[in-house]
Amino acid sequence: MDVSRRTVLGGALAGIAASAAGLGPAVASAASHPPPGGDDFDWAAFLAAADLRWQRMPAAWTEGPFLGNGFLGSGIYAEPGKNAVRFNVQHSEVQDHRPQYGSLFGLARLPIGYFTLEPVGAITGVDWRLDLWNAELTGTITTAAGSLALRAIVHTGQPVLAVEVRPTEGERGFRWVFHPAEAVSPRADPVWKKAPPEGYVANPPATVRAVGDSHVAEQPLLAGGEHVTAWREVTRGGARTLYSSVAWSYPDRTSTARALWSVRTAAGFGELTREHRRWWHDYYRRSFVSIPDTRLQSFYWIQLYKLASAARREAPVMATSGPWLENTPWPATWWNLNVQLEYWPIHGSNHLELDAVSRALDQYRGHLSSQVGAPYQSDSAGIPRTTDMTLFNGVSDANSGFPVGVPGQDTPTPEVGDLTWALHNVWLSYRHTLDRRLLRDTLFPLLRKAINYYLHFLAPGPDGKLHLPPTFSPEYGVNAPDCTYDLALVRWGCRTLLDTARELRVADPLVSRWQQVLATLAPYAVDGNGYMIGAGVPFAKSHRHYSHLLQVYPLYEITWEQPENRALIEKSLAHWVGFEGALQGYTFTGAASISASMRRGDQAAAYLDQLQSRFIQPNTMYEESGPVIETPLSAVKSMQDMLVQSWGGVLRLFPAVPATWGDISVRDFRTEGAFLLSAAREGGKTRWLKVHSEAGAPCILRPGIDGALEVTDAQGRAKRWRTLPDGDVRVELARGEEAFVYRAGDRPDFAVRPVASNGPSTPWGLPA
Repeated sequence: MDVSRRTVLGGALAGIAASAAGLGPAVASAASHPPPGGDDFDWAAFLAAADLRWQRMPAAWTEGPFLGNGFLGSGIYAEPGKNAVRFNVQHSEVQDHRPQYGSLFGLARLPIGYFTLEPVGAITGVDWRLDLWNAELTGTITTAAGSLALRAIVHTGQPVLAVEVRPTEGERGFRWVFHPAEAVSPRADPVWKKAPPEGYVANPPATVRAVGDSHVAEQPLLAGGEHVTAWREVTRGGARTLYSSVAWSYPDRTSTARALWSVRTAAGFGELTREHRRWWHDYYRRSFVSIPDTRLQSFYWIQLYKLASAARREAPVMATSGPWLENTPWPATWWNLNVQLEYWPIHGSNHLELDAVSRALDQYRGHLSSQVGAPYQSDSAGIPRTTDMTLFNGVSDANSGFPVGVPGQDTPTPEVGDLTWALHNVWLSYRHTLDRRLLRDTLFPLLRKAINYYLHFLAPGPDGKLHLPPTFSPEYGVNAPDCTYDLALVRWGCRTLLDTARELRVADPLVSRWQQVLATLAPYAVDGNGYMIGAGVPFAKSHRHYSHLLQVYPLYEITWEQPENRALIEKSLAHWVGFEGALQGYTFTGAASISASMRRGDQAAAYLDQLQSRFIQPNTMYEESGPVIETPLSAVKSMQDMLVQSWGGVLRLFPAVPATWGDISVRDFRTEGAFLLSAAREGGKTRWLKVHSEAGAPCILRPGIDGALEVTDAQGRAKRWRTLPDGDVRVELARGEEAFVYRAGDRPDFAVRPVASNGPSTPWGLPA
């Protein structure tokens, strides 16, 4: 534990002074094959195996293809009741601006509209493919009058949806029609039974007009500002290409010119795709994972496609549906689990360029102080359960948007810990990059304010312990004193503040207070079934959320590596998932990750199997009433937890893989400590690993390789290393250095390639 604490923050950026004492055995021999300069397999062919396919017309957003660039999004499926195909047009920045009606109505995401592709003849069939490698939908629509060959992209760097259609003779008369949506919060639909606030009305209808060779749908907003959809159709040879763009402005109305500029300056489809493809090819190559479960491997890569289609650092933090807004009671950004799970996959997959959470918390930090009560705003901060893209909630009530609660007050619901949990995501981004600026400028000042809010309410009890008045454990429904959710976050927050103050050499006057909290904070409430919701409140009903288990995962304060806690962890997990009634998809991703922390790969895989069979839709989307994007993305994190864990300063390779995954290959898996890990497992055993250090942090490995080891550089020269008393391996790596670890006498091929499949699987989508 001393080594783990020291490596988490204390010496992370200083590097390691090499010492001759205690090194492992000298290594004179080199591996028989030097590591390749790059991947020696066909990326396009590899990802083609994961492509989604359709031989049947998708009938809803849960079945159809989806395209996006973090801002502009399009979902494609049959237009209900018509002989047409819908291409939705949605945008993650388009929202209302009436805070008096709260984040769920007055600041809600707003639907924009959709195009219908209307053929001449009756549609008789489709043959589509979502080409992951090129981020492009391709295929044909067959009709009674002929066929339409189509290609479609949402360009990765331009705000443009482009759809190229090549009709046969009988389909030359097909047409595109734009249908503006009513600019009103989707939550106002009576189907959701969520009555709008008094006085809330829809925005005025859009105005559709021609502007030269283009068209625009201009949507004014009652609070000022607008969003505008522009489109233009261009004929070149036998192809007709639709270009569409959305622009948003507030409080000014300046969107028309920008939307028109985007569609009028867009290049031909072929030229447009060149830059688009280069970006996507570079994106995928930043890391690599291959497992023998073909369907799960396909799912993994589809989620990485989905992630980059829905998230960019500069884009709004993902709302519950990502950019693909459909009719939903959840038209906002949710911070009591959804955001956290949405962004967890970016770390292991080496895609920190998608981290909108750290950027947004920094950019809109002023709103975080304004969201707590006036008596606490000078030194505290919090984030409400729901916000708009600027992290603002507006007016607060149980239907329009929950506020940051006040401990000890039943109304409104005192949900207090969501900012602290969101800052754990920032901490993960720091730990995976060791970027001091992120630690100094964002994490430390905001976490200090988040914990300060708790300090206002912690008070000593007769037992001498600090206790917290009743707060709310998402989303159990009962307030509890000494709420486990909040105690776990307080402990993590105080420890992280102390570590960070030492790392930054900050003499903070609150250091002694944080130490006191850690020394005297009330223990977690436990009964015969495991962890309780809080003091006097047992876990006694079905509950989809693991808010009462954060200390186990993802905070890793209570771990399987502490033998005294194993029975409690096992009991708590079994009791939580034992209530079937309210379990949802992310219940099973959480259970899979907790199982992975228990080193139970078969159990983790079984939970992911249940997730796929019970909850994941044909196109890998997920719904709870409306679209909810976090669950499929969090399943990627569960897979990553099975492959590599790096919490507590130790890099654990293949800690929880099922018995059927005999062969595994990973490259540039990013870990805490700013390491990039590559490895191969063959025949159920780890063959080799390579670790590259970006920051010179302490490198402690748990490689899982039996017998004596060799540790070399790329030229086969011995690296300085030693075995620790617990069997872990410490390798001395300076910034920019790397080491190869393998069994002594072995001569592995360090190439990273796809592994053989355990058997065929049905593609995602709607194949024949």
